[in-house]
Amino acid sequence: MVPVNHVEKPKKFNGLNFKRWQQKMLFYLTTLNFARFLTKNAPTLSVGESYVHALSAIDAWKHFDYLCRNYIMNNLHDSLYSVYQRFKTAKELWESLDRKYKSEDAGAKKFLDGRFLDFKMVDSRTVMSQVHEFQVLLHEIQAGGRL
Repeated sequence: MVPVNHVEKPKKFNGLNFKRWQQKMLFYLTTLNFARFLTKNAPTLSVGESYVHALSAIDAWKHFDYLCRNYIMNNLHDSLYSVYQRFKTAKELWESLDRKYKSEDAGAKKFLDGRFLDFKMVDSRTVMSQVHEFQVLLHEIQAGGRL
């Protein structure tokens, strides 16, 4: 098991490369044992359960969810921090970031696809510069998992 202090904290998310930041952040939160707060809801009181036991479980959940939320918030650029501070749970925050930036990633992928389909060689530029531009375009598409 890797000690938590040896895990590299992800760089602050500034609105670019969301998928990469999300994967790094998920790994980081997993090593801290907080990843479950991104997908699960807080426990609730159930019939037959000890009231004191249930309240302590709910309090513990809220405490660790608060920590998880703040790990995410502290890995957002200041301009994004103020936008996302209104979310009260780590799950709400994570899902909101996911909805916002995955849809933007989808738009960027469509833009790349369009650039690929519209790519044409022209006589006014050198062949090598155009080949390089085409290779960069292919690399971007491959990096996005589309090839």
